[in-house]
Amino acid sequence: MSKRALRPAFAGLRPEPILTALTLLSIFLAWYAIARFRLVSELFVPHPALVWQAFLDILTEGYRGETLLRHLADSLYRVIVGFLLAVVTAVPLGLAIGYSSRVQAIFDPLIEFYRPLPPLAYYTLLVIWLGIENESKIALLYLAAFPPLSVSAMAGVKGVTPERIQGAQSLGAGRWQVFRYVIFPSCLPDIFTGMRVSIGFTYTTLVAAEMVAATSGVGWMVLDASKFLRSDVIFMGNIVMGITGIALDRIIRVVERRVVPWKGKA
Repeated sequence: MSKRALRPAFAGLRPEPILTALTLLSIFLAWYAIARFRLVSELFVPHPALVWQAFLDILTEGYRGETLLRHLADSLYRVIVGFLLAVVTAVPLGLAIGYSSRVQAIFDPLIEFYRPLPPLAYYTLLVIWLGIENESKIALLYLAAFPPLSVSAMAGVKGVTPERIQGAQSLGAGRWQVFRYVIFPSCLPDIFTGMRVSIGFTYTTLVAAEMVAATSGVGWMVLDASKFLRSDVIFMGNIVMGITGIALDRIIRVVERRVVPWKGKA
């Protein structure tokens, strides 16, 4: 087959998906080679076949009495509830902080105070106040998701140019109309960026949330497997969490494309 015949077949292919596939394939081949030739002990890097078998076993037979889907469902429930509670509270507060200097004077110091604190630093207090059930875990995830959302909403308001506001006011728009039709739509790209950052940070806090008195969840499964040096389960659990995190990010990006179709367009 000539080169001219090959060109039409590959003319429509974008290089980005090919590069992504080659990157993932390279990582897998490096992992396979390390395990196949025993460059390190299987305790540190298990063979891909063992990880796949652990996935099948836990998917069908379960881990510690619960299937993989049940562990994943429990983790997603905690993450999604904490994240959605943060969205419906942090975004309006962030908009208010950016819109009103008085609201900023009240709430911004509080957010800035606890934002850099590690989640485990105040998790023990949440356990004392709310107990060891889902309430304390969801509260921890809520607090982890809150700062990126409020800060991004506030930054979105601060980034609205005065010309847009003055243009709307010159057409007779009132204070509420300016906020609804000018400021809020202008903030949506920043808000969705904050949502993507927030859901990632919330998921990373999941393992800390499931460290205390949990008996289910992917994070708990990984931590429990580490006690018995089950590196195959640890690898499998981290891969599942990574894929799930990518899926949650993709959902937000799909919603963003529908809600903010003008983003990135002149």
